[in-house]
Formats: sequence, C-alpha cells, structure tokens
Amino acid sequence: MRIGFILSQTFKGIRSNRVVVASLALVTFVSLMFLGAASLLQTQVGNMKNEWYDKVEVTAFMCPLNPTTAQCAGGEATQEQIDTVDEFLRSDAMQPYVEEIYIESKADALENFREIMEGTTWVDAIDEAGMQVSFRVKLVNPEEFQIVADELRGQPGVEYVIDQREQLESIFSVLNGATIIAAVLAGTMILTALLLIVTMVRLSAMFRQKDTGIMRMVGASNSVIQTPFVLEGVFAALIGALLSVGTLYGAVRYFFDDSGADEAIRFIRLIDSDDVIALAPWLVGGALIVTALASYVALRRYTKV
Repeated sequence: MRIGFILSQTFKGIRSNRVVVASLALVTFVSLMFLGAASLLQTQVGNMKNEWYDKVEVTAFMCPLNPTTAQCAGGEATQEQIDTVDEFLRSDAMQPYVEEIYIESKADALENFREIMEGTTWVDAIDEAGMQVSFRVKLVNPEEFQIVADELRGQPGVEYVIDQREQLESIFSVLNGATIIAAVLAGTMILTALLLIVTMVRLSAMFRQKDTGIMRMVGASNSVIQTPFVLEGVFAALIGALLSVGTLYGAVRYFFDDSGADEAIRFIRLIDSDDVIALAPWLVGGALIVTALASYVALRRYTKV
C-alpha cells in the first residue's frame, strides 16, 4: 500500500509538472551526450596511443648531395659519417634505448618514393643521387624518444631528425582539446539540470502543499512524503539517460561498426558499440544518483514538507 501510494504521488507530480520534467529529461539527455562523447573520445585517444606509441620511430636523415642547411655545411654525408652513426646507435651507451635499427639506402629511398608518388610527374623527376640515406630507429621505450633524438642531432653528417612521437603529440593535443570542450559543455548542461531539479522540486511542493500537510497530520513519515519528489527527478533523469545511451550507441554503431572504417584504417583500434555498452551503466547510474541526491538536498533546503 505504501509503495502504491508513493508511486501514485510520483506520477501525480509528473503530470502536474510535465513541462519541467520533459525539460529536465532533455537537459539530461544533452548533458550525457556531451559527457559520453567526451569519454568515448578519450577512449579513442587511449586506443591510438596504445597502437601508435609502440610503433614510434626516430628517423635521422643524413646530409644530401646538395644540402641547404647549416648542419650540412660540409656537403653530402660521407660513408665514414654514415658508419659512425650506425656504430653509435649500436654502441653499449645506446643499447638501453634502441631496439632495432634499419638503414635506408639511397636506392631504397628512391624505390619507396616511386611507390608513394606512382602516377605523378615526380616519379621521373628525381634520381637516386638526389635521395638521402636515413636511419629509422625503433625504441625500447617510446617514452625515451627525446634522448635518442637529441643524441642523433649532434652527430656529424645528420641533417635533421624526425621524431614521430612529437608529431603524434600534436594530434593527441587536438583530440584532448576536443575532449575538454565536450566535458566543459557537459558540465554546463549538468549545472543547468541541477537548477531544473531545484525548480521542479519547488513547483511540486507548491502544487502539493495541501496534500503534504494532510499527510503530516495523519502521521506520515518524512520518507513517505519526500520520496515522490525525489522519484520525479529520477524518472526524468532516467528517460534522458536512456535516450543519450541509445543515441550514442546508434551513432557509434552506424559510423564505426557498420561503416567499414576499420577496413580503411586497420592500424587504429576504433571505438565500437561495446565501448558504449561498457560506458552506459556509468552514465545511467551517475545520472540517477546525482539527480536523487540533488532532489533530496533541494527538498530539504528549499521546501518544507
């Protein structure tokens, strides 16, 4: 009987404040959409780091035939300089940092260039003499890329060093920036939702002031009086949370699971619908808990029931 009474009072309040309840559900939906998108984006960044950081290489290009940089003022790198760099990378001092070394000769560089530029006029415009010898160094610990890069930059005959980790960091910084923006928007919408909860509780208490007064007179406990107010907010939050999870699931399913994007970029582990399913309990549970607590606090602070 008590549960039935509480539920009847809850739905009575929902009908009375249906506009506010719908607004709270909509704001919750948008808030969790931004929050879920931020979380999924951060998951994708983590996946990319796990995939790419293990493949990070430091590439050192030796001075070419007609150098234009100050580092190559002495002209094209000699075989002695190339051998010196090779010996340095294989030395005991570099052994803790270097896992594997690949030397790309001018002939190899030309072959790779022609594969990449196949079908363009550049294929016949450059010959082997115009290519550069280079060293590609796979690292034991990609986190120590800076040590190897700095050491190579100081070697005679080295024109410049490309640090793949540095290039990846710029990509990840952009993605992390997008995550922060989504999180800030989610925070703003969550604050809006909390303000709506306060409004909904106050309106419900005002509309049912006579009912709550009678309930107090007949000896109803605080929990029986207050629970319907809390459940109104929880109901709205539940609707918004389920809509956000469904939308995120549908979007990820359509754009990632079924789009064939994983075939185009096999080397990246993309987020999928399983990630949304794993995230769903946190979004729904968090929304319900925060809404219940906010409703309870607002009920005690701003209303007298």
